[in-house]
Amino acid sequence: MKTSARPPAVAGMFYPSDPAELRAAVRGFLDDSAGEGPRPVALIAPHAGYVYSGPVAGSAYALIKPVADTFDRVALLGPCHRVPVRGLAATSAPAFATPLGDVAVDGEAVTDLLELPQVSIFDETHEDEHSLEVHLPFLQEILGEFRLIPLVVGDATVDEVAEVIERLWSDPATLVV
Repeated sequence: MKTSARPPAVAGMFYPSDPAELRAAVRGFLDDSAGEGPRPVALIAPHAGYVYSGPVAGSAYALIKPVADTFDRVALLGPCHRVPVRGLAATSAPAFATPLGDVAVDGEAVTDLLELPQVSIFDETHEDEHSLEVHLPFLQEILGEFRLIPLVVGDATVDEVAEVIERLWSDPATLVV
């Protein structure tokens, strides 16, 4: 088990590393979006650098602004780009750091998911992975404090991923991204 937060890997490249600049960018993307519609239980948002994906990510995250107080946990699933993994990789890190602060990992939920054969702890795939990290500032801005279940999805079947999501959806306070 790691004792320190997973540091940001792409701050300053995919999004601003300065907290004030980052907060202003995220707020700008969110403010440019309507954020109207039914309460989502899941979001699909892009994970590229903000110069490319910020407006679209902002339009997705704006949907949870009106109901932000109903979520206290986020299951964040993103594709593997650098270090291959079989199945879905969780982390032993207690938190993920961004320029806006640390986001606590829901260790209890991770432990529960480890009962599934397709989920394992594989910190190496998280170290330089951007697909999860770029979402965190949006979530921090909208939700404030929340618990995170970070999962890098590698070589996994649709059924394996669906089984993980179904287990997480048993809690209506969990947003799946």
